[in-house]
Amino acid sequence: MEAEHQDLLSEFPELTEKMQALREESPHFEKLLNEFRSVTLEIEHIERSDAASGSTSLEELKKKRLAIKDEVYQMARLDP
Repeated sequence: MEAEHQDLLSEFPELTEKMQALREESPHFEKLLNEFRSVTLEIEHIERSDAASGSTSLEELKKKRLAIKDEVYQMARLDP
């Protein structure tokens, strides 16, 4: 079962400008975006191979991606 690719800018279009500014200003924010992208690619690879679709590692990766997404969202919403 293949899921739709997740992209933070398309998920939070109202925060696009803020996220782009944070990306330039904050090394931590840039690191989060890179980590989100990396985890997403890993999840998509597992889902495409369908080898571990019910595995604990896939679920852990999805939880990690959600935690990163939450932190990115909070940073973008709270940054003045």
